Amino acid sequence: MNQKKSKEMDINKLNDIYVDSTVNAPEYKTTENFADMLANTTTMSGGIQDCVTKGTVIKVEKDFITVDVGLKSEGRIPRREFGLEEVNIGDIIDIYVDKYENADGTVILSREKARREEVWDKMEALVEGNTPIIGKIIERVKGGFSVDVDGLLAFMPGSQIDIKPIKDLNALVGTEMEVVILKMDKLRMNIIVSHRAIVEREIITQRSEIIGKMEVGSVVKGTVKNITDYGAFIDLGGIDALLHITDISWKRISNPATVLTVGQEIEVKIINLDPKTGRVSLGMKQLTSDPWENFSDNIKVGDKIKGKVSSIADYGAFVSLDGDIEGLIHVSEFSWTKKNINPNKVLELNQEVEVVVLEIDKEKRRISLGLKQCTENPWIAFSEKYSVGDIIEGEIKGITEFGLFIELEGEISGMVHLSDLSWDKNGEDVIKEYNKGDKIKVKILEIDLEKERVSLGVKQLVQGSKKEDEAMGSEFKKGSVQTCIVKEVLDNGITVDINGTEGFIKKSDLAKERSEQNPTRFAAGDKIDAKVSGMVDGKLTLSVKALEIEEQKKVLKEYGSTETGAVLGDILGVALDKKKNESK
Repeated sequence: MNQKKSKEMDINKLNDIYVDSTVNAPEYKTTENFADMLANTTTMSGGIQDCVTKGTVIKVEKDFITVDVGLKSEGRIPRREFGLEEVNIGDIIDIYVDKYENADGTVILSREKARREEVWDKMEALVEGNTPIIGKIIERVKGGFSVDVDGLLAFMPGSQIDIKPIKDLNALVGTEMEVVILKMDKLRMNIIVSHRAIVEREIITQRSEIIGKMEVGSVVKGTVKNITDYGAFIDLGGIDALLHITDISWKRISNPATVLTVGQEIEVKIINLDPKTGRVSLGMKQLTSDPWENFSDNIKVGDKIKGKVSSIADYGAFVSLDGDIEGLIHVSEFSWTKKNINPNKVLELNQEVEVVVLEIDKEKRRISLGLKQCTENPWIAFSEKYSVGDIIEGEIKGITEFGLFIELEGEISGMVHLSDLSWDKNGEDVIKEYNKGDKIKVKILEIDLEKERVSLGVKQLVQGSKKEDEAMGSEFKKGSVQTCIVKEVLDNGITVDINGTEGFIKKSDLAKERSEQNPTRFAAGDKIDAKVSGMVDGKLTLSVKALEIEEQKKVLKEYGSTETGAVLGDILGVALDKKKNESK
């Protein structure tokens, strides 16, 4: 409004100037004032700018079409703006006057903008209603296609052609297809269309119809369409459903491709479906009975059973047991003595193995198996043969910054800590005197069955024994049996009193059987017999386990016989009866 008033004021000023300039020049007087002349000039030049007008085609070329719109000069319009429209000389068409003159003195016209003005309102209505419209592909352009939509040129990105890749894109030029308008920008005169949206809409409708006929629990046939690491996609006749790897078989499967092939027709069960998202989940194993429901109750923890190795992983091996049930041998259950074992170097696929059942968890569908449990535990055999204080010989298998590793009987390794190498020398200096492969004598300082660890000492062989005897005195000679009174129960053992001298019994030395190595079995004031083991940090150490092992060896020697076949329980029974009779 302000711009219009300003224009009127400028014209009035110019008219006043014109009138004043002609007062003294009657020979130039005319009936037409300057304002009328300016208005006429505006009409002839810029009056029809930025609007649609009629134009006559006066020349048709390969790349340009020349149109006369009644102005001083004609305008040349690029041929591509006409799309597939046929244009002949003499045709009267709607043309958009974009700019009256450019630097060359020609008028800038646009057929495309004229057509857009004609149908823009119609296109906006289609966008609001998400209504499909027929579009014709004109040509391939960078990033997609140029499409004629009701006389307008629109752009269809390559990603909006279809949901699946198209091999020959050039073959689409000249074809018609349904599209929807995704975006319109009148300021930039841009229109973006999509055919993919039409396809997706049809698929959703089709999926909804198919899913509406499905029921959870129904059995259907399908074709394997694609296989991935996590499962397979099954074509159910217009809808793709997922068959997850865990639902293919009751057995553990590392790769679906080992069971399924693309194009294979299979029977599956619908285990889940969501009409809102259109997702359908399938199962194959659900067509057979759950092996856990029929799992034999005769298999119990501790049983030795046979099975075949079904798969091997870094952390262990799976063994097929009863039907489709599998158990896991964890890498820690392969050997009593060797650590960091590579399962692939111990077992092979389909190898028949004997294992011991360690745990059965039906709720979690897990069975833990042990391979080493089928062989004698060398730690138990070692602890039964040797006691704390015994001197043995072994070979140095490893030298580290904190001590020596000595290989003992039954592939058991013990460690001599730096602090146990010498009484008066620095351990870091003394360890340099040893070499891998050397055989040395060591003294057993500790046997821990629970942690599967043996602590050894070198310095205790010489000065140690003398110092220990001096510290303990003749009353508490190593190996002697003492009657102790429990003073305090701790987590790692118990403290005892022996005629005013304090002693300590470690948890692992409380009993021969691991199940009885529990400090809470004792209470302050209880009396127990234990065998003197030695001195540790100036404190007397004792062992109930060492005493039990010694007594067991005596009983076996006195009453046992390899010919009679008597068991340990029978032998101990005889010994106890004899002891009772002697006490009467």
